[in-house]
Amino acid sequence: MTVNAEQTSLGELRRGFREGSTNSMPIAGMLVWAGLGIAALFLSERTASTLALYVMAAIMPLAYVLDRLRGRNLFSGGDDPLTKLFLLNILMIGLTIPLIVIGAAGGQPLLVLLGMAVLAGIIWIPYGWAADDPTGLVHGIARAVGCYLAYAFVPAPWTASAICAVVVLAYIYSLAAMRPTGPQPSAA
Repeated sequence: MTVNAEQTSLGELRRGFREGSTNSMPIAGMLVWAGLGIAALFLSERTASTLALYVMAAIMPLAYVLDRLRGRNLFSGGDDPLTKLFLLNILMIGLTIPLIVIGAAGGQPLLVLLGMAVLAGIIWIPYGWAADDPTGLVHGIARAVGCYLAYAFVPAPWTASAICAVVVLAYIYSLAAMRPTGPQPSAA
């Protein structure tokens, strides 16, 4: 699909973005974070936090596989500028991950897990804007606040799992609240 962004309205671009998107990314994110939350019950804080560094890297490939199994193509929007913006935001968040690791080097490994939970949630803000859906903004803000509260108030050894539970709850909310993605049936 070729998109001429200069001659296409923002509404048409957003509609195209929603049609090219699927719910595979939130499903993949929910599965990966739930797995980490369960594993965190049995692992040390340092090990669970190290695994959190790989969470974002696991979501996209899993989302791709989920889409392929359903006969879809993740972000099939091709040259849609909103899809490009969303993917560039993923890169931007990835570039900030070393800050989390540096900050946690002082002996608080849960800062890595907390940082990954918050940063990976921030991608929902540009996604929501591109899809013209307030769910993304609510997800990003509620997830960050919830993760900070879990970090501050849930005692060890449950802190890591509580942070992951907040992320999973944010995904459940988003899957229930976000506008439908993919091609919609026409009203006949």
